[in-house]
Amino acid sequence: MSWGFIRDLLSGVNKYSTGIGRIWVAVVFLFRLLVYIVAAENIWKYEHDEFECNIKQPGCENVCFDHFFPVSHIRLWALQLIMVSTPSLLVVFHVAYRENREKHHNQKLYKSPGKIDGGLLCTYLISLILKTGFEIVFLVLFYKLYNGFKVPRLVKCDMRPCPNTVDCYISKPTEKMIFLYFLVATSCLCILLNLSELSYLIFKYSIKCYLKRYIKKHQDSKSDCCQSEIIRHHRPAAAGRFLNNSPSSPLNTQNEHEKSSPLT
Repeated sequence: MSWGFIRDLLSGVNKYSTGIGRIWVAVVFLFRLLVYIVAAENIWKYEHDEFECNIKQPGCENVCFDHFFPVSHIRLWALQLIMVSTPSLLVVFHVAYRENREKHHNQKLYKSPGKIDGGLLCTYLISLILKTGFEIVFLVLFYKLYNGFKVPRLVKCDMRPCPNTVDCYISKPTEKMIFLYFLVATSCLCILLNLSELSYLIFKYSIKCYLKRYIKKHQDSKSDCCQSEIIRHHRPAAAGRFLNNSPSSPLNTQNEHEKSSPLT
């Protein structure tokens, strides 16, 4: 299988990720994808041919292998890698939509199309939730399908057409179990990174929104205080003009008296 598309996808997502997101990309690429391609795929390559039972009844080995391994470890691992990487496409598509929108309107609509804010922030958070959900679902699947994360050396099978209970032997059980533990450890690490990034983004933008509201509220209250001061300063002047223009004011009475008195 060619894994070039996941490599290209991860390198594209890396441009729009936070610091924690870049660590997640490095873990997926180095400790999961490369380990899968270089080592794990070869270990499970001939697992069916190397599964042996102590009876040569036709069909017995196939039925027992299908019963104990309904899905191959390595194929389920590959499906997990695909599913946890796919939500990152949402971020890439959203950035491409922003760039295409700017090109269509022929003007700058965003500070930076790849900047995590607004709708892109929601898309990024959704992708983190989906990646975390897929990781948890696949860990549960691994545990339920194989009755834990251990690979036994010997399994007993009494499925038809086996004439009786037969012993079946699994090849390389210790090596497979080590890689399964490594798979579980890297999955848990990725879950931890996703949750950390999710918490970081929510906390960061909650603080940002709170500061914006606080500054706006402070500016509004300051503006109201300035208006009150202006009104308070204008009231005495307005009252003085009103008294001066009043007929009963002392100044107006004196002026009228001077006008009515004869010249000496």
